[in-house]
Amino acid sequence: MHEKIKEIRFNSEKAQCFFSKCLAFTLGPVELKDLLDEGKVRVVDVRQAEDYEISHIPSAISIPCDEMDKRLDELSKDEVTVVYCYNQQCHLGAKACLTLADYGYPVMLLEGGFKTWTEDFRFAVV
Repeated sequence: MHEKIKEIRFNSEKAQCFFSKCLAFTLGPVELKDLLDEGKVRVVDVRQAEDYEISHIPSAISIPCDEMDKRLDELSKDEVTVVYCYNQQCHLGAKACLTLADYGYPVMLLEGGFKTWTEDFRFAVV
């Protein structure tokens, strides 16, 4: 193992920093479902509009990633926006989150995206 990596793994302060950020800016499907049930979050699907039309997370709105900066008026800085894309390997969600953060919106990323929501947890879709 690379010595620098080994050194970092044994640095609990760096681990604390990393995991606190991870928990602050990402969430899993169960956490998102709870927030949706409480009505405390806005969900944005950044996949292609055609895929949203086929199926999406209930109450999610469609704002494809490449349209995000042009459609900010559909979102509010007074609520957390949760973004999702296709799957864990897709970076559309992270790109959209970065755009929202650049404009001052509170934002989180759904870990695993739509695939995890539907296939791993089998939560409802519309």
